[in-house]
Amino acid sequence: MRILIVDDEHLARQAMRRLLADHPEVEIVGEAETIEQAIAAIGQFAPQLVFLDIELGGSDGFELLARLERPPMVIFVTAYAEHAVEAFEVNAVDYLLKPVLPERLAESLGRAERQLRVAPAVDGPRVIALRTPKQTVLVPPGEIAALRADGDFTRVLLADRPAVMIWRTLSHFEELLPSPPFLRLGRSLIINRDRLRKIEASSRDSVNVTLEGVAGPMLLGRAAAARLREAVADRT
Repeated sequence: MRILIVDDEHLARQAMRRLLADHPEVEIVGEAETIEQAIAAIGQFAPQLVFLDIELGGSDGFELLARLERPPMVIFVTAYAEHAVEAFEVNAVDYLLKPVLPERLAESLGRAERQLRVAPAVDGPRVIALRTPKQTVLVPPGEIAALRADGDFTRVLLADRPAVMIWRTLSHFEELLPSPPFLRLGRSLIINRDRLRKIEASSRDSVNVTLEGVAGPMLLGRAAAARLREAVADRT
């Protein structure tokens, strides 16, 4: 994974280099201390991930992102916690507070690697914030296997993780998630087609669908099954 470090403090860039030295899976392709240097480095080296400070000597990292037509993935690294919400609104992979802890860096790199593997989601948000009264779960779209409507709530089925109940309608997620791979199969269900592994007839009017990362099959009625078969046929 090619990485660019953008920070206006030399010591901060050195500290990040030392932390990244423990991760042989990454390659630091360059550094920048100003927005202009960062734009030039992104054009020259095409990094897959940028570690970006928010305060950049009279400017900020958000201005850098606004000037890029297709910005790379970004992990913000800053001493200021108050910018976290704004950071996730621009689809940052993560938000690290200085001094960066090694375990938090490893977690962020893992999240970035997972997002790089989810190629179909590049035109959509790079991370989805699933907010509940007790926590906010940040997940790449590709880790969402399916979503089921439950009144005014949506149950988000995550791959190999517990489901999360969100006080949002299914239509909210339909607008947010890229299609394909996400397909709305009826009033109450959206699935991630990239996680589809098996379709088995249950009866003349229904099928069981197996999704990677979800325990047990999901039962689809006739209309939903017809839409799914059509989508699968279009894909092949």
